[in-house]
Amino acid sequence: MQISSNYTSYYQLSNPSKESKNNFTQTTDSDTSKDEDKKTTDKQTQMINGIELDAKQVQEVRELEKTDRNVKAHEAAHQAAGGGLAGAASFTYTRGPDNKMYATAGEVPIKMQKGKTPEETIANARQIVAAAMAPADPSPQDYKVAANATKMEFEARAEAMKIKAEENKEKEEENKEKTEEYSSDKNSDSSKNSKQNSFGANFNQEFKNFVAKVYQQNSQNNYINFNIAS
Repeated sequence: MQISSNYTSYYQLSNPSKESKNNFTQTTDSDTSKDEDKKTTDKQTQMINGIELDAKQVQEVRELEKTDRNVKAHEAAHQAAGGGLAGAASFTYTRGPDNKMYATAGEVPIKMQKGKTPEETIANARQIVAAAMAPADPSPQDYKVAANATKMEFEARAEAMKIKAEENKEKEEENKEKTEEYSSDKNSDSSKNSKQNSFGANFNQEFKNFVAKVYQQNSQNNYINFNIAS
């Protein structure tokens, strides 16, 4: 896509013929009037780039010079704001009455390039808009490029929101699974601890009974009765 400027409509180019040059003088039948008119015409001519030009041609050259400056400044603004997305400027030239070429239109290619992620696409779109609207006098084509880049940004934003929603859903499912797993592990530990406590209680009671029994057996000769209360 191109962002461009076109100043051709700002002026009308012309190459005055010999007859049009005579419009600066009035022809009479007297030699005296011809000489006077010739002197007047001579005063209105001017040398530009080694070529003698009349007043109308001089004005045309001045307009071409102004247009040349504006066109080049316009495209330079596009390039500066476009950065790596902008290409080299190209110009359309018009030959002036002084035989010099003047830029009367130009354009800079701009990449409508999407990024690897929606965020990169949004950044590119914003830079494209900045490049298109950088000149002080954006052309209709510049506005068109800016509109397309804005649309690209909106689409990237929608994609980013969709991806974010999917990520949040996945996180919620992961958290739910972790919660269920933790609850299951906790119940398992509780059951295990309960079994261990039951085993410990039974072991302690049996051990007490065993000790009492052995003690009683060892104490029979001494007529000692001994019981250990649970």
